[in-house]
Amino acid sequence: MERDEGRGRVAVVTGGASGIGLATAGVLAARGWRVVISDLDADACAAAAGPIKAEPVAFDVVDEAATQAALDAIEARLGPVEALMANAGLIQPGGRPEERPLAEFDRIIAVNLRGVYVSCLAAGTRMARRGAGGIVITGSVTASRTAPLHAYAPSKAAVVHMAACLAAEWGRSGVRVNAVSPGYVATPPLRAAMERGQRDPRLLTEAAALGRMVEPEEVGRGVAFLLSDDAAAITGINLPVDAGWLAGAHLSTYGGVRPAR
Repeated sequence: MERDEGRGRVAVVTGGASGIGLATAGVLAARGWRVVISDLDADACAAAAGPIKAEPVAFDVVDEAATQAALDAIEARLGPVEALMANAGLIQPGGRPEERPLAEFDRIIAVNLRGVYVSCLAAGTRMARRGAGGIVITGSVTASRTAPLHAYAPSKAAVVHMAACLAAEWGRSGVRVNAVSPGYVATPPLRAAMERGQRDPRLLTEAAALGRMVEPEEVGRGVAFLLSDDAAAITGINLPVDAGWLAGAHLSTYGGVRPAR
């Protein structure tokens, strides 16, 4: 049985209609948070919110006015937002940088970097004014290692650093800001890509110390911990939830991750 960590407090999850965001919303709801699922697609937002009894609120995180209006509406209806998972983001296909359109780069940076900043600014300013709150930004292990994702990976490195910057900015105002960096997560799109033969499961798991992928709910539990009172002294960090991928990735030059004893 989940602990009642949220005690009815309001938590907003952007990009919450699918994948890691939806899994995290479910974990938070089970732990007693009153969850608001935000997504650009209003229909997907509503469909995702129903099963976990969350509140759906559709808005574009890149649009500052829309984001501020959404937070105003949420707080007017539900009360103060005490937690934010700034998770909305776009992925991209891997490839050579000279072969990817610049418009793709611009859009990914707009959502993954500007959108995260706009969301954090809208929620964090309110939290700081009240003297309490927690924010978790979704990063990625690609923030720490090279990848043929020439917009996505730099955007994630930027938001991981943003978490530390905002933690220092708002800490004396009672607001904690951290990042969580998932590894290869078994979301429905990635599972579908493996089934189509577009991704090799062996390559996704052989570098991980635990020898497996991460389940979406495992990222959600990491986020829930960082937002909980158990993490009251933790701010400005980046928490990898990657099944040990960062720990094991460099061991390829030594024959790979050690097998089970």
